[in-house]
Amino acid sequence: MVFNTNELLQDLKELVESHINYVEQLQQLSEADLQKKQTPTSWSAIECLEHLNLYAEFYNKEIRKRINKSRYPKSTFFKSGFLGNKFALDMLPKEGMKTMKTFKSKNPIYSNLVAKEVLIQFLKLQKELEQLLEMASEVDLTKTKTAITLPLLKFRLGDTFRFVIYHNERHIVQVKKTLK
Repeated sequence: MVFNTNELLQDLKELVESHINYVEQLQQLSEADLQKKQTPTSWSAIECLEHLNLYAEFYNKEIRKRINKSRYPKSTFFKSGFLGNKFALDMLPKEGMKTMKTFKSKNPIYSNLVAKEVLIQFLKLQKELEQLLEMASEVDLTKTKTAITLPLLKFRLGDTFRFVIYHNERHIVQVKKTLK
């Protein structure tokens, strides 16, 4: 798939802004509401957000490092890679989506979380992601590569952004279902 770089970055920024706005509203809810689970083994709203925090800590650092080291000037178009595109599209929420296994290190279940702290951290990391999207407008999203949490694989920067932000969207949908 080929994307206009400016349009892609703008679409991704809008998604991140919607996640920030939604989570800002969650600050009005009680600790009990945010910690409530639908089943003993499902994630609470706050566990979903902590899961995203754990990923953001890795990806924000990796993306920043790769943007800062990139020697490829910005390009008008971004060409998605086969695997990067597949992973990104698999993250998009859809009707009847299946749950996926997560790495043990990224699984917040049974953690002793304080909702307010998780929300503050989420907002901080997502605002940082917005800044990274801004910085990315100065580099080539196709030629600049990033590591991902799967060893030995690298994605194009544009695919990494899509994967991370679509993954966030998937779990924001999960948070909304959990809070119904």
